[in-house]
Amino acid sequence: MDIELARTFLAIVAAGSFVRAAERLNVSQTTVSARVRTLEEQLRRPLFIRNKTGASLTPAGEHFLRHAPALVQLWERARHEVAVPQGRRAVLAVGAELRLWDPLLLRWLLWMGRAAPDVALRAQVGLPEDLMDRVAEGILDLAVLYAPRYRAGLKVELLVEERLVMVTTPPGPGGEMPGYVHVDWGVEFAPELGQAVPGEPALHIGLGPLALSYILEAGGAGYFRMGAVRTHLESGRLALVPGAPEFLYPAYAVHAEAGDAGLIRTALEGLRGVVATDQDRPRRHQAAR
Repeated sequence: MDIELARTFLAIVAAGSFVRAAERLNVSQTTVSARVRTLEEQLRRPLFIRNKTGASLTPAGEHFLRHAPALVQLWERARHEVAVPQGRRAVLAVGAELRLWDPLLLRWLLWMGRAAPDVALRAQVGLPEDLMDRVAEGILDLAVLYAPRYRAGLKVELLVEERLVMVTTPPGPGGEMPGYVHVDWGVEFAPELGQAVPGEPALHIGLGPLALSYILEAGGAGYFRMGAVRTHLESGRLALVPGAPEFLYPAYAVHAEAGDAGLIRTALEGLRGVVATDQDRPRRHQAAR
C-alpha cells in the first residue's frame, strides 16, 4: 500500500475534515479525496462520513485507525534504519515545542552524546500539532510537549511538573522598577496571567527564550519556566518577585506505542535525568554556601 494513503487518512482524523487535512499536507482537496477513494477501494470499505462540520469515521474507519499509525511508523522506522550513519547503531529523532526546548533539549543532547555515543541524533523544534503529527507518522521517535492531545497509537507520559514564576532584573540606578514583559504561554494561561498582572503591558513577546534574552539585556520582569531562569537566579542577574503567584507548567513525553522500546527507554532516561539534575541544582547550590 502507498504509505501516503495512510498518512492522508491520519491527517484527516487529526484535522477533522478533508479541507483542513489538505491545508496541513499542503496538497489540494482533490488530491486528498482521491487518496481516500483509493484507500477505500483497497480496503473495500468506506472509511469516512462527510458532513457540514467535517468528516467522521465509519466503523471500518475506526478499525483501520487502530493499524494506520503502526503502518506509517513502521515505514519511517525502516527508513531511519536504512539511513543510519556509518559507525552508529541507530538513529533517534526527538522534538520539543518552542516553549519547552530551552534548556531541556540542549542538555539532553549533551547527555546523549556521553551516554549513547553510538546513536545518531536528530533534534527538532516546532509547534505542538506539527510535532504530534511527526510522532504519529514515525518521523519523530519522541516529542516533549506541554499539553499533548491523546491519539491512537501514541503513549503520553508525564515528564516534569515545572513552574511558571515571575522574575525581575534589579531596579534601575534611580530606583525605578523594570517594566513588565508579557510572554505568551498559550491560551490556557492567559486568564491567570491577566489576573496576576492587571493592565495592558507595553511589550508582548510570543517566544519565551526571546523574552528572557530581552529582559536580561534591557531589563524587565516577566513569567518564565523555572528551568529556564534558574541559573540566572543563582547568579543574581534575576530575582523572584515576592508574592507573585506561580503556575504549574507540566511537560509530557509523547512516543509511539510501537516504537523502538530500547531507544525510547534511553531517551526517556536522559530526559528524566536532565530534569532531575536541573531540579536538584538549587539544593546543591544552597548546601555549598
